Amino acid sequence: MVEMPLWVLVLLIAFAAVTFASHFLFPSVRWFFRRRMERVVAKLNERLERPIQPFKLARRYDMIQRLIYDPEVSRAIADHASAEGIPENVAFEKAKRYAREIVPGFSATAYFGFAIRAAKWLSRALYRVRLGHFDETALAGVDQDATIVFVMNHRSNMDYVLVTWLAAERSALSYAVGEWARVWPLSRLIKAMGAYFIRRKSRNDLYRRVLARYVRMATDAGVTQAVFPEGGLSLDGGLTPPKLGILKYIVEGRARDARDVVFVPVAINYDRVFEDRILVAAGERGERRFHARISVVARFILHQFWLWLTRRYHRHGYAAVSFGAPLSLAGFQQDHPGAPVEALGQHLMQRIGDEVPVVPVPLVARALLTEGAMPRSGLEQAVAKMVSHLPHRDMCLPRADMAHAVESGLRTLLRRGLVSETDGVIAPVGEHEAILAFYARSIAHLFCARSV
Repeated sequence: MVEMPLWVLVLLIAFAAVTFASHFLFPSVRWFFRRRMERVVAKLNERLERPIQPFKLARRYDMIQRLIYDPEVSRAIADHASAEGIPENVAFEKAKRYAREIVPGFSATAYFGFAIRAAKWLSRALYRVRLGHFDETALAGVDQDATIVFVMNHRSNMDYVLVTWLAAERSALSYAVGEWARVWPLSRLIKAMGAYFIRRKSRNDLYRRVLARYVRMATDAGVTQAVFPEGGLSLDGGLTPPKLGILKYIVEGRARDARDVVFVPVAINYDRVFEDRILVAAGERGERRFHARISVVARFILHQFWLWLTRRYHRHGYAAVSFGAPLSLAGFQQDHPGAPVEALGQHLMQRIGDEVPVVPVPLVARALLTEGAMPRSGLEQAVAKMVSHLPHRDMCLPRADMAHAVESGLRTLLRRGLVSETDGVIAPVGEHEAILAFYARSIAHLFCARSV
């Protein structure tokens, strides 16, 4: 007989159970779910235009190990330790922490089972979604071995939702997401959808070299990516010069035999950007610090829900997305030998600008700010004159009817109090002209380009 206190026995049994689970039960469970996941992905790949790459499906732990033991990362660790005067094992732990922060844990079930359906429902609940210019033949003709990178203008955080849904038939997108999304439990969901976090303002050389290596590994493996060259939301509504961080990681340091990279320009426009007042206020202050309280967001959601319950809810106008012609990196480098990444970034932003869809609110806002107060008939004529200078493919207007388009844009602006109507005359509300300019500026470059 062996006697022992009861608490020691309970502790011993607990340790034995954990050991049994970790060595026998958990591996079997993981293997079971892994096999199920592989069968689900195999079925998905049959209908996807670009199958999900094995790199994206690798276990997160394995990817972290592969990244931190990569020769380039090892050199970065040694350089950092030498520059900072610290032991290499300390620098290694720091690089490992960065790798854990960056590397996502993609879940095909979370992406295609939940995220796509939620994105479709939310997009249609908030907007009348329109697909603008879309060259199906050109996109289908892209080399199957090439890595696709969607490059997009950044108007709203709804951009992620819209493009994720609209690109769902092609592949699973891997986004570069800023610090705003590093909030539990949102961060877990975003990583499960294959997005990776980046510190946009980090000046840490070790962090940047770890991030650069991960981006190159994903690109070389053929992972379809989505990138915002502007680096952040537009504060004034217009296109901004590109920030070249992610583009540099994709382009520079590529092996000669690496697969080609094909950039697909994507342009997005809205009748209403939910963050418009916050963005305009930040632009007027000249800083990228958004003072958005969670209470404001919660109050907005509750208000919209109350409108829906009382059957007074209206969608917030149109949201439109256009896809431009693909641009091969190899072709661009052949046509522009020795061109720096800056030239590629400017060229991509120009292509994105050419594809920006025209929706009612920006048209009406531009007409009112340009011509001043006018009756509805005059507003319809002003809008029709502007539209006559633009190619038909830019248009995402309701029913191709100018009167209906003007009415749609006015309805949204009047409901928000951005314009007023007195004795049949429509006029901008003075204190909200900055908001009107925010929307008008989203299409201003189209008229400048046409006039030149």
